[in-house]
Amino acid sequence: MASVNANSAKKRKRDASPAREIAFKLSEHSVDPKEVGPVLVSFPTLDAPPSTAFRCYRKKTKTSAEPDGTLIVAGETDAVEFESNEEESRRVAGSGCRYVIAVHNKRTSALTVLPTTMSPHILSRTVKALKSIEPSAAPSAVEYFQAKTALGETFGTKKAKAAIRARERNRVDLGAMEGVMDFVMAGIDKAAEGLMTTEEAKELADTTRQVPPFDATATDPADVYPLHGIIPEPEWKALPVSAFYEAGGERGRREVLPFKRSRWVTSRVELTMEQTDKEKKRNLKIIFYIACMMAFRAVTERKFNKEELPGRLVGVPGAVVDSLLARFTECPRGSTEPRTTPQLQLLLLTHILALCLRVDNYAADNALIAQDLSIASDKMNSVFKSLGCKIVKLNERERTRLGLPDSVANEKRAVLAAPVEFPKPRLKKKTR
Repeated sequence: MASVNANSAKKRKRDASPAREIAFKLSEHSVDPKEVGPVLVSFPTLDAPPSTAFRCYRKKTKTSAEPDGTLIVAGETDAVEFESNEEESRRVAGSGCRYVIAVHNKRTSALTVLPTTMSPHILSRTVKALKSIEPSAAPSAVEYFQAKTALGETFGTKKAKAAIRARERNRVDLGAMEGVMDFVMAGIDKAAEGLMTTEEAKELADTTRQVPPFDATATDPADVYPLHGIIPEPEWKALPVSAFYEAGGERGRREVLPFKRSRWVTSRVELTMEQTDKEKKRNLKIIFYIACMMAFRAVTERKFNKEELPGRLVGVPGAVVDSLLARFTECPRGSTEPRTTPQLQLLLLTHILALCLRVDNYAADNALIAQDLSIASDKMNSVFKSLGCKIVKLNERERTRLGLPDSVANEKRAVLAAPVEFPKPRLKKKTR
């Protein structure tokens, strides 16, 4: 019979956790008005980041016999300056709004309440980029009346013009209105100096388009959206293609893809394997990158964790993950976690479609891609049009060039031509 150790048979009891207490006391010393202690501030419109450093200042008095001036709290970030608004702070202090301040000592777990109540400093903010802009002078009463009358004569309705003429007939000094039109025309010319020309407006519209970098003067569709404007060269070099050759069959090649739910991607992989070696390697890299972007889009369209992202994008090179995060996500204010936005999602989609156009010889199967990405066909057509494509049926010559059968004669494709022409903005209908 085996003996049992009495000590080991006893249950070890867990030591009781010490009770957490906090000492509450009233400070014996009030804050000396001549010294800087805890300061209470209020941000009415814009909060400063927690890392913003603030300093306290006092206005210098004219003579040494006078008491120190008002305390001013000031701080700044890279874009904004914060400073006490003396008038608002005095108004709040005069309204009887005061607070009791308590200081917590983490080392001794003591909460010390200061016996002196405080009034908050109301901070105003100034945008640094706007400080150099001089405010425009307010027009005088005469200038305002003259400009209003001239604008009414030039752009007003019949009723407004009749009222102006009636008012002028009732004036005694009719000659006082001489030269008003010259004043108005000079004012219009001066105001029109800041308006954009047609070329400047077009350039601004092109720079704000949610599309990849493009060349509007290219005469070949292959040059409209340069390849390395969509896939940077460091990522291009990191894209693997050897796994497709080693897969052994269609099922194995499908397992290599980061996004396996796209019929367009899997069908283009099989068509590419029948091409020559030079075209095969280049197109396999493009198709693999499209699959990476589709997988990234599926993961980031909902809330995601940056640390868990590589584990959810199996097969995507780390350089590609980092680049997609940098280009198609942003960190909200006060957060370090990247998030996507509808604009960035649209930009990612146009990058995907620009590569699909390249693989499909600039006549993409828009209906199949819309099904793979679970996007309505009319919305997909709109995105293709934003890239400069036209949704048309292919003629016999185009089908022969692309190697398509006659059975797709009634199907429409997204066709990109060069030079690229972007859709013009729609004009609103006039309301009567």
